[in-house]
Amino acid sequence: MDRLAIVITQDSYDKLLCPFVFAYLQSLEGTQVDIFFVSWAIKALTEEGARNIKIEGHHADQDQAVKKRVAELGLPAGVHDFLKTLTDSGCVNLHGCDMAANIYGVTDDDLIDEASGIISATHFLHEIAVKADHCQYF
Repeated sequence: MDRLAIVITQDSYDKLLCPFVFAYLQSLEGTQVDIFFVSWAIKALTEEGARNIKIEGHHADQDQAVKKRVAELGLPAGVHDFLKTLTDSGCVNLHGCDMAANIYGVTDDDLIDEASGIISATHFLHEIAVKADHCQYF
């Protein structure tokens, strides 16, 4: 696979972990990965949002245990650290959705340095996802 496009809608740690791991594994193979953060997931591209993301709902009590196990596997346990690892690979781009940014009050200035920027869904679909060999939605 040469290109992978991933759309993430959730901002719960356990819901981010799977697409992050998929992106990580594909980046190790040299696959170009573009991740589009929509809805609440846009918060993961901000310092405050990344710092405050945790497991929610009926698994919330396992948040620290899961993060500990992630670290034991040699992966970054923190959201910002994981995003930095992904972009440091040179294969992964992180895009925020402009509609989500407007709804949830995120500006370009709020984005972590690792984010490529805020783009429209149309741009993601017509310029990025259409060129991907595979698309995943989380």
